[in-house]
Amino acid sequence: MNKWLKSPELRISEGKEEERHATWLELFFDLFFVVVISELAHNLNRDVSLSGFLGFLLLFVPIWWSWIGATFYANLFDTDDLGHRLLTALQMLAVAALAVNVHDGLGKSSVGFALSYAVVRVLLVLEFLRAGKHIVTARPLTTRIASGSGLGALVWLASAFVPMPLRFGFWILALTVEFGIVLTAGKSVHMELAPHASHLPERFGLFTLIVLGETVLAVVNGVAQQQWNFSLAYTAVFGLSIAFSLWWLYFDNLGGSAIQAARACRHIRAYQTWVYMHLPLVIGIAATGVGVEHALTSDTDMVLPSAERWLICASLGLCFFTLGIIYLTGVSTDTRLRCKVRAGYRFVAAAVILILAVAGAGLSAMELIGLIAVVGAVQIILELRQVTSFYK
Repeated sequence: MNKWLKSPELRISEGKEEERHATWLELFFDLFFVVVISELAHNLNRDVSLSGFLGFLLLFVPIWWSWIGATFYANLFDTDDLGHRLLTALQMLAVAALAVNVHDGLGKSSVGFALSYAVVRVLLVLEFLRAGKHIVTARPLTTRIASGSGLGALVWLASAFVPMPLRFGFWILALTVEFGIVLTAGKSVHMELAPHASHLPERFGLFTLIVLGETVLAVVNGVAQQQWNFSLAYTAVFGLSIAFSLWWLYFDNLGGSAIQAARACRHIRAYQTWVYMHLPLVIGIAATGVGVEHALTSDTDMVLPSAERWLICASLGLCFFTLGIIYLTGVSTDTRLRCKVRAGYRFVAAAVILILAVAGAGLSAMELIGLIAVVGAVQIILELRQVTSFYK
């Protein structure tokens, strides 16, 4: 029984910096977010207007924040004991409840969504308080996160008892409190408890794969609803190539240099930027998939409606822009110049795609998706050229 009743321990302390990978429990936990992200994408699919996108954002942020909380706890303290497994199982149930309620999360299911999210935060509070009880050096951080999550949970709970749209103001207030308490933690806290440099990038990469998978599913769904013809096949192939380009550009530059710098007591802001820029990145990827699905379900030879054009271009432009910011967090001496050059490429790509949004009013779905796919392909070519020149 002692094998299962372990106290949390600091997984990032000296002597524990060996290569770490996601546990089977973490991977199982991620499956619940596959379902939630899919439901969120269906929400945006029903309404691709600006208001629909803003509603998509309001629901996406707390879901991503739920995943972040569990991921950082596992990165710092996961000992895979019975207590952690049971608390994680309860979090899975709460995330499943989020998936049930997110379908109409801004309407009749908003109370259920708020209560489900409050339960997620309370369970996270219990996890961090448990860790702080056993690990004195971690107590400043665990107390801070527990207090922020607990206060946020209270605001979410209170939101269930106020009418709409004031309820959504409570949600924004709660998220602001939770984000703010973590972001304003003192430098000494980050220096003492900077995350594991191999485990955390892998976890973020896995979440990015979840969202990319939703983009692939969106293309498949779009094709499945149509009769096959040349323009549909062309658009589908280039829609998939967009997802492939994003995979290439992200995972060929997925590293822990920003985290390593934080562990060396330098560049704390670079590490924080690396973490939080993943939020707009995955939002952009998910929304791009929805836009491509809409393009495929329209007549691909006809002019694409402006709402769909702006959704695709703005979302993909956001992806390239945030990729550029993420590259700039590569602070190690031997890669800094390369990262700056690559960031410049991504910023130019974002600008080109936004130009297509403005000037492409007469483009069909086939033409727009094709042009965007070319932008992605050029980015890969530039990447390959830079790598080749670096190793000469």
